[in-house]
Amino acid sequence: MSAITIRKLPDGAKQRLRMRAAAHGRSMEAEARTILLEALDQTQRVDLTWIEQLIQVGDQLGGVELVLDDDEPATAADLSES
Repeated sequence: MSAITIRKLPDGAKQRLRMRAAAHGRSMEAEARTILLEALDQTQRVDLTWIEQLIQVGDQLGGVELVLDDDEPATAADLSES
């Protein structure tokens, strides 16, 4: 197992952790470990690009029907020197 050090906690955080640990009958270390592991186990919403967000909204609304015209294939470019 690994160990970490957490610096620069906001004022009162250590006291709140101590009180929370006591309420759960755990040490401060065990309480911090439990909080961290529970937070990591929660499903997080991933930041999506704006295009992915549009696709997601479209999917939620049932999709979009697009009418596409039949295009003719492009002709090959004439690259010969004239």
